[in-house]
Amino acid sequence: MQPTTFLLASVLKPLDDTRMYGKFARTLVARAGEQHTVHVAGRWAAAPVDAPGGVRFHCLLQGGRLSWQRLGAQGRYWRLLRQVQPDVVLVHAPELLPLTLLWHGLSPRKRQFLYDVRENYALNIRSQQVYPAWLRGLLARLVRGLETVAARRAAGLMLAERSYTEELPFAEPQRTVVLENKFAPGPGQTSYSSIRPLPPFGQELRLLYSGTISELNGVFEAVDFTLRLRQLWPAAHLTIIGFCQRPEQLQRLRAVIAANPGAVTLIGGDALVPHARVVAEIEQSHLGLLPYRPHPSTWRCVPTKLFEYLANGLPVLVPNNPLWADIVQRHQAGLVVSFDETKLPTGVVEALATSSFYPQGVPTEAFWPAEATKLWALLDTIR
Repeated sequence: MQPTTFLLASVLKPLDDTRMYGKFARTLVARAGEQHTVHVAGRWAAAPVDAPGGVRFHCLLQGGRLSWQRLGAQGRYWRLLRQVQPDVVLVHAPELLPLTLLWHGLSPRKRQFLYDVRENYALNIRSQQVYPAWLRGLLARLVRGLETVAARRAAGLMLAERSYTEELPFAEPQRTVVLENKFAPGPGQTSYSSIRPLPPFGQELRLLYSGTISELNGVFEAVDFTLRLRQLWPAAHLTIIGFCQRPEQLQRLRAVIAANPGAVTLIGGDALVPHARVVAEIEQSHLGLLPYRPHPSTWRCVPTKLFEYLANGLPVLVPNNPLWADIVQRHQAGLVVSFDETKLPTGVVEALATSSFYPQGVPTEAFWPAEATKLWALLDTIR
């Protein structure tokens, strides 16, 4: 491929976002024998100090998701398109599709763009109750209509979840590739060649909840589970690391933590946490928790944290979700538990104390390289 200028853009995702930067951008500048320039645009975060040569960073948003600065992000994006003059744009947010379509329409033969569908946005709007009930249907139809138009004009679509091939009517198979959120080690990070055993019963047991901190993702179930576990395993301790977008939920979480001193540590909360810091916590933990509540917007997806835990040999506890349970049981990577039980079954503690996890080692399917190959295969068809 000839030297290409790529622009990867989102509004709310930070500049060091694990998918946009950690997976896509690093993949685009790492191909042997080729030299490309990759511009990453998104929400402000400290640019990674170990970013490879050829990657440039541009801030589109410094405020919160509900700040007036979010409107200004559109103008900054348009100026960036004109300044950078990219050959290929990878759009990581639906709100940037209108200006991307305009940019593409001004010179459709010379300009290409790909749309990275990270969520089923229309479904999320309808089901997550973030917006008033009277507005949800209108917004969902607007987003779905915009995505449908963009899909017709895009050089290709990238889907973060396999389930989207069935859920999204605009995802035509011949122009669509599934790129799952598998684990891409950063510089200096290595996967485990041997699995760490759990500590003997009674010793310190470090539990981990990482990623988006929210009620829907089960952060309160994680705390409740830990408190129940401490009744049988007093040295159990939960670390919560990530960012919470809902101030009222963060306030409630802090109150619960304060009411149970010594049981829970919170890292982040109202501030974005660098992914390297999250990985460091994974490496220091004994059990990863995925206490998601059953919900249409998440139940058919594979959480990014599941790939991260598997790739780092961390045993996991998952709810009775058939998709996740199959992955965990196939690799003997953890246990299926009920996070909403009022009393922790003693069998869970016995299983933790006696089970041996990952007997075949860390599963290779949890890593990003296979997805990177598919990304380049798509790009090679349009340049």
